[in-house]
Amino acid sequence: MVPDTDPPLGDALLARARWAIESALGIPGAEPPTHPAFAERGACFVTLTRDGVLRGCIGSIQQRRALAEDVTENAVGAALRDDRFPPLTAEEWPDIQVEVSLLSRPEFMEVRNEAEVLERLRPGIDGVIFFEGCRRSTFLPQVWEQLPEPKEFLGRLKEKAGLKATHWSNNVMIATYQVEKFGDRVHVA
Repeated sequence: MVPDTDPPLGDALLARARWAIESALGIPGAEPPTHPAFAERGACFVTLTRDGVLRGCIGSIQQRRALAEDVTENAVGAALRDDRFPPLTAEEWPDIQVEVSLLSRPEFMEVRNEAEVLERLRPGIDGVIFFEGCRRSTFLPQVWEQLPEPKEFLGRLKEKAGLKATHWSNNVMIATYQVEKFGDRVHVA
């Protein structure tokens, strides 16, 4: 029997994200490890923090490309293209913590009103996608740490989509997903 030589998926995702950012910043480094899951379609978010403060976060909700490509593109996006922050510099890089959140497939909720949504949301477990027409926003499950009340969580999600926190209509759709996150001393399913 051949021993399993693939690194754990979380280690491989983090190594690939770090490699992608270092490559984009012109920092030489070793090629990242491979993993069989990298060839499968996947969706992830890459979150960068510095001293516990958000420094960039970009991701994919839908599993539309190979996981290797998704983590690479999202890592570079979080470092250089998150319009909330200036592009990351090579000087900052040693102080940056990286977290990769691997998303499950989103599942739409069948609800008639906002009260049903609030009743069914699971704080700390569900990532939530808010849709109305061409407006869309999402919060990873980690955002529950800052917004533990479902009403405020959903209100801020609506504001992120460019609507009022109190907005509701029959055109609203809600989907939820879960994540497995990997980062510096982090692995939570």
